[in-house]
Amino acid sequence: MSDVGTPANPLRVAVIGSGPAGFYATEALFGSGLAVCVDMFERLAAPFGLVRSGVAPDHPKLKQAIQVYQQIALSPAFRFLGNVAVGRDISVPELQSCYHAVLFACGAQTDRLLGVPGEHLPGSHAATEFVGWYNGHPDYQDLAFDLSHDTAMVIGQGNVAMDVCRILAKTPDELRHTDIAAHALEVLAESKVRDIYLVGRRGPAQVKFTHPELRELGGLAECDPVVDPGDLILAPASQQELADRGNRATLKSYEVLQAFAARPPPTRRRRCHIVFQKSPLELIGDGRLQRVLLMRNRLAGEPGHQIAEPTGEVEQVDCGVLFRSIGYRGVAIPGVPFDARRGVIPNRDGRVVDGGAIVSGLYVSGWIKRGPSGIIGTNREDSVLTVNALLADLASLDVGPKPDTDKASALLRQRGVRVIGYGDWQQIDAAELRRGQAVGKPREKFTRLQEMLDVLPA
Repeated sequence: MSDVGTPANPLRVAVIGSGPAGFYATEALFGSGLAVCVDMFERLAAPFGLVRSGVAPDHPKLKQAIQVYQQIALSPAFRFLGNVAVGRDISVPELQSCYHAVLFACGAQTDRLLGVPGEHLPGSHAATEFVGWYNGHPDYQDLAFDLSHDTAMVIGQGNVAMDVCRILAKTPDELRHTDIAAHALEVLAESKVRDIYLVGRRGPAQVKFTHPELRELGGLAECDPVVDPGDLILAPASQQELADRGNRATLKSYEVLQAFAARPPPTRRRRCHIVFQKSPLELIGDGRLQRVLLMRNRLAGEPGHQIAEPTGEVEQVDCGVLFRSIGYRGVAIPGVPFDARRGVIPNRDGRVVDGGAIVSGLYVSGWIKRGPSGIIGTNREDSVLTVNALLADLASLDVGPKPDTDKASALLRQRGVRVIGYGDWQQIDAAELRRGQAVGKPREKFTRLQEMLDVLPA
């Protein structure tokens, strides 16, 4: 009988990724009643994933989940190994030799492409880049966003697209006391953008943003939301979708859109135009983005399964900067099966599979498991399901030599990797808070690794 999970033989798990899925999986492991040790590996020096670098700076309440993660991290059975890229600094087979199980919770790190001509013109960006840039994510600090144009366009109608619109629409005073990166605030303060187009390929009954996010657009200091009343006239299939009791949240969004459409003509400095049933056909420009061709769509199909079909009707919009926000996708990790079409690690109930066969000891949770869906809290249930599968496999995991987690640390030292421990992070965190306090912000983030290292003792 296996004794894994006892004090004499604790269950040792490597969790890859320190966002919500990684911490909720750790929470479930610690709540299992077994003796468990978790080592959490993170490519960046700072933990907390998209809660730190993806949540909009003007939505601080959504970052309160970090308080839960901080309590989990204080467990004596937890180690944080920041600034360690799995697949580069240490391989997956090496981790497998050090732990009973390896659980991937590394999210969806890149974005989906539009797949249209001109997409790579300067001035055309992924929303992930812009969000990372204004949130102080180290990967995006050397990017430049030219906001010297009258018109910006955001393709997609989810909450990330709404965040991008709102940040573009707000005044410097509305952002000044958030934790937005200082360099981003400087650029946004000089923005010449007056018209923002939020473009979706389907209609108001199929939007993916939530109604609280939408309602915020109606309360900005210098931006009016603009909705064409004609766009809110619904065909029977869309009416049926809104009438479904399971779509009450979308119905609330529709009611907000109706209120926007009934407003008097816009008078404020900026306008956010919410546009439906249009898709980018081509991005055009001489050396950089200047215009966007939009195709009008019609909806076809049964209620709940409607798709956008092109009508052949095309319009042109002058546009100097565009952000695509049509979904995230995961990135392959050397040594781990990957579904390139879906952008996820293939799995069955959280167990990694390769060609249909379960790969012993490898598990997956969060967006890299199911794709980019749900809110922060969705990852808790998802992670619990994965951990339940892992716990059901204990007997099969306790085979061969006992794991040696010190071996992983030794390998990293031998390779000269500067590992950021949780105690290191606490010092960096305190320094960010002090920097913020000095300028009237909740924190001023460090945006480069060396800045963080400079805080720590030599």
